[in-house]
Amino acid sequence: MDFAGIPSLIALPTERVNSSGLEMYLVESKGGAIACMLLSLFCLGTWPAIFTLLERRGRLPQHTYLDYSITNLLAALFFALTFGEIGKSTPEAPNFTDQLSQLRENWPSVMFAMAGGLVLSVGNLCTQYALAFVGLSVTEVITASTTVVIDLVTTGTTLNYFLDDKINKAEILFPGVGCFLIAVCLASAVHSSNAADNSAKLGERKDLENGNVPSGKAKFGTADFLVELEKRRAIKVLGKSTLVGLIIAVIAGVCFSVFSPAFNLATNDQWHTLKNGVAKLVVYTAFFWFSISCFVLAIFLNVAFLYYPVLNLPRSSLRTYIKDWNGRGWAFLAGLLCGIGNGLQFMGGEAAGYAAADAVQALPLVSTFWGIFLFGEFQRSSRRTYILLVSMLFMFIIAVAVLMASAGHRK
Repeated sequence: MDFAGIPSLIALPTERVNSSGLEMYLVESKGGAIACMLLSLFCLGTWPAIFTLLERRGRLPQHTYLDYSITNLLAALFFALTFGEIGKSTPEAPNFTDQLSQLRENWPSVMFAMAGGLVLSVGNLCTQYALAFVGLSVTEVITASTTVVIDLVTTGTTLNYFLDDKINKAEILFPGVGCFLIAVCLASAVHSSNAADNSAKLGERKDLENGNVPSGKAKFGTADFLVELEKRRAIKVLGKSTLVGLIIAVIAGVCFSVFSPAFNLATNDQWHTLKNGVAKLVVYTAFFWFSISCFVLAIFLNVAFLYYPVLNLPRSSLRTYIKDWNGRGWAFLAGLLCGIGNGLQFMGGEAAGYAAADAVQALPLVSTFWGIFLFGEFQRSSRRTYILLVSMLFMFIIAVAVLMASAGHRK
């Protein structure tokens, strides 16, 4: 195609164009990468709020996760069949369908992508149960902060920094991770203070054991509200140690610290596992395989949990699950949001470095907003809790700004 009539000054920062026509849509500019990260931040901070909403309405978490898994996979398939199919396939950047046929050659990269999907599936599953024990805001703070801190001292951010050939600014990147470490300490203090506040409220309610609740709708943050909530919700938590929830949240954070480096290796082959001449996995193909493994493990575990439930949940069955349409649309939406958020995170990380893409771990900024305004978390808490909460959120704002400022540009 002849482009002689198009002014040469026109620049398309998020597309590649050559004399043979439009190639695959890839985010390449720093601004485009930051936009992807911000959209990802909103999506990844919202889907846990939907899980919390459904659990508090009494829907079994196994049913919710099975629905979520379906649309989560469909989101990856959408990315692959749209962005991954735009333009002409080339040997260096084959489109999605062409790359699927090259499994014999690119299987090492596929394994990295699928390994990342497996650990993410476990992490999201743990997050679902932690939400019931310690609440939306604290769960997201603990998982996100644990992820970034473990990334710094073990593999994730540090490994991504070196895998990406140091394209991120170290003097900005690592202080940003330090801000997350401070947020971890503040999150622990917020949880401890809020738990003490709730215990004090329940201690003042003399008829808790008899379950006598005054008529009328209880107000957010009151002891009556906590008792009413306990009656409705699927996972009963009153009287149980919140340490269980904290441990589950930390396990989720450990899982989240691993999947990003695995995906980085899948798309960029820094360990040279592919033979010469074999094209690296494009981000959309890697995301597809990543989501396939995430889906398979989620289905296996949650079907098992239907018949052998954990945390004293009632037993269910596939037939019961299929008939359970109460809240199914919300669960489908949660899967779409998570899938879109992951896809945008990977697109941004591929352009500006996966270490900088850890900025999406500031998703508690979004989750805390939903927790406060939808679920009444921290309402009628002590002044000490409010001071710690504001300090924690302020530290997250600093952290996400610093990590995004460290974004580089992949050559």
